[in-house]
Amino acid sequence: MDIRIVTDSTCDLPEETVQELGITVLPLNIHIGDEIRQDGVDLSREEFYERLPNMKVFPKTAAPSPEIFRQLYDRLADEGAKAILSIHISESLSATINVARTAASEFTRVPVTVLDSSQLSLGTGFLVEKAAQMAKAGHALEEILSTLKEQMQRSYVFASLKTLEYLRRSGRMHSAVAHIGEFLKIKPLLLMNMGKPVIERVRTQKKATAQILAWLDQYAPFERLAVVHAGIQEEAEALQEAVRAYFPEEDEPFPVQITPVLGAHLGVGALGFAAISKKRIR
Repeated sequence: MDIRIVTDSTCDLPEETVQELGITVLPLNIHIGDEIRQDGVDLSREEFYERLPNMKVFPKTAAPSPEIFRQLYDRLADEGAKAILSIHISESLSATINVARTAASEFTRVPVTVLDSSQLSLGTGFLVEKAAQMAKAGHALEEILSTLKEQMQRSYVFASLKTLEYLRRSGRMHSAVAHIGEFLKIKPLLLMNMGKPVIERVRTQKKATAQILAWLDQYAPFERLAVVHAGIQEEAEALQEAVRAYFPEEDEPFPVQITPVLGAHLGVGALGFAAISKKRIR
């Protein structure tokens, strides 16, 4: 395969997909007090979500250094890559892609193209999967990029969060606003499309679930669809069963537990969908 695909651990792709398509996944870092753990390498999702509610020191996340990216690109060049396409979590959510751009600008052995997925979780993962499928089939880089940019417009990730606390602790929301929200029992909702994260708020979990299902109906029918969650497997399976009619016939539904790097900001209990609509919603 002349074009090699690189992504980061926030893509949430199943390991079998990564192996089958020859995707290279670079782990992001999680700092838990004095511990520095690599996402998906020496920190499992199950361990993280079990520990998260009781952590006295809030976990912080960090992108790898440009040198780590350069070493990875070097290894792929050694393996025979003629070009590299590096696809990462949205710039609006993480500094990872800017680190990748720095590394790519300093790498001269083979061309490296860095692409902002404009997404998170499987919103990124579905793009990475498509890129790897096309690269394996021998498509040119320009054709791959054109296909991905069109798919981005139809890609959505939307979820309800149990609490504002994790957004507050991670610095993603002003502390005073978060405390007022907790007092009023506000339930936050996240919607992501084309690199624009939108946070909405409703007063009850019932209304939060209703809005998630309204978005599901709005963006149907789907080319791809998956339930995503943070540490609540049984609830995810129940939601998947309740909306099974929305899944494409060729898709085998599987709830995906989101990476700890994302879970550190969204918190235990996040639940929603990653989707590619068959139609472009204006």
